[in-house]
Amino acid sequence: MRVEKLFACNHVSEEKKVPLATLSCQGDAMYWWNALKRKRHLHNDPPITYWNDLRGALRCRHIPSLHNRKLMDKFQRLHQRNMSVEEYWQKMMSYIKRARINEENHTIISRFLSGLKLLIRNKVEVLPYRDLNDLIQLSIKVEKQISRKQSSRKESSYYVSYDKDEFHRGEKHIKETSLELSQNLSKHI
Repeated sequence: MRVEKLFACNHVSEEKKVPLATLSCQGDAMYWWNALKRKRHLHNDPPITYWNDLRGALRCRHIPSLHNRKLMDKFQRLHQRNMSVEEYWQKMMSYIKRARINEENHTIISRFLSGLKLLIRNKVEVLPYRDLNDLIQLSIKVEKQISRKQSSRKESSYYVSYDKDEFHRGEKHIKETSLELSQNLSKHI
C-alpha cells in the first residue's frame, strides 16, 4: 500500500513500477526476486513487467492464504458495537482493501447497514439516500442526534420526580410543621 501511494504521488508510469519496486528489495526479498526471475526464465515464462503481477507474486510469497481467509472472516463478522459510525466505516474499508474484496456498491451498502447498531439502523433505513457516501453521512448524523438525546436525558434525570400521593403527603407535612412552628412561636412570645 505504501508503494502504491508513492507511485500515485509521483505519477510513476506502468513500465517503471516494477523496476522501482524491485530496486528497493533487500536481504531475503532481493534473493527471492532474483530466484523468481531465474525460475521464470528457466520455465520460459515471460518476465514480470506489470506491477499487478509483481504484487500478486509478493502476496503469494509473503502473505499466507490463511491470512486472507482470516480477513474475510473478520469482514463477515464486523459490527459497529462500541465504535462510532466513522470508526466502523474505516475498519470496514480497511478489511475491503486488505482482503482485496471486489463487491458491488449495493452489497457493501447492505453489509454496512447490517453491521450498524440497531437503533441507528432503524432510523437510517427509513431515510432516503442516493449512494454509499450519503448513507455514511446520514448514519453519522443519526448517531450524533441519538447521542444528543441521550445526553439531554441524563441532564434531565437530575430532577427528582414525585407521584401525586407523595406530593400531597409533602404538602400535608409542610402544613402540620408550619402549624406546630407557629404555635410554638406564639407560646414563646
